[in-house]
Amino acid sequence: MRISELSRLSGVPNATIKYYLREGLLPAGRATGATQAEYDESHLKRLRLIRALIGVRGLSVAATKQLLDTLAEGHTDTHHVLGLVFGIWPSDTVKPEKADGEKPAGAGQKAGPVAGPEIGPKAGPEASAEAAPEDGPKTGTEAGALVDAMGWTVSDYNPARQIIDQTVRTLRSLGMDYDWRSLLPYARLAEETARHDLDQLQLFTDPLEKAERAVLLTFLLEPALMALRRLAQEDESIVRYGDGTAPATAQPGPVPAADHE
Repeated sequence: MRISELSRLSGVPNATIKYYLREGLLPAGRATGATQAEYDESHLKRLRLIRALIGVRGLSVAATKQLLDTLAEGHTDTHHVLGLVFGIWPSDTVKPEKADGEKPAGAGQKAGPVAGPEIGPKAGPEASAEAAPEDGPKTGTEAGALVDAMGWTVSDYNPARQIIDQTVRTLRSLGMDYDWRSLLPYARLAEETARHDLDQLQLFTDPLEKAERAVLLTFLLEPALMALRRLAQEDESIVRYGDGTAPATAQPGPVPAADHE
């Protein structure tokens, strides 16, 4: 296909595609003339993933190129692809699995900073220290205790750990009697949600398509999942405390602008 067709199918402007070509995010097409080239389905798949990583995931151009280069090296194992696109393992520290089955560096290990937007506070030495749930967590180990109690295998580097630690500390600072045990019912719901997420990814075999769908299902669906919680809370409130009907004078509030294109 010509670049105009590639633009139409991907939704990415011609000028942006040419920029991605210059920056090395998108491989060059097959030259058909001095200033013309043809592109194929592989370019379309890669372009869609680029759009998801930059426009939805929020990665920089440089970080996106680094991640794509890692995938191009043969990094096709689904678990490790997800670790890369979610920012659990930085692309400059994770290598494809070796022939003997040895896991890549960075899988379940400490690693350097993620290229891209920060998620939660930076982890300090105390944030990575693990404590057995029955002993009670020490400072910064609420997430570690929760993970242990759920029996999950989760990388120490996963930035969600720091988000949980910070949230629990904030709730306690506001006078709430809150710790990792309070999150257990939510963790069980999240576990079921994760199963559903990964069930949907099984429909795709191409690693680029799988990575793109993982980004979209995670980062674009999160606001909708929070909205579902609000809807369910209203319904439950009516069941428990109301007369079974919504207020007749209720008017819909303004819809917030979308964060993503």
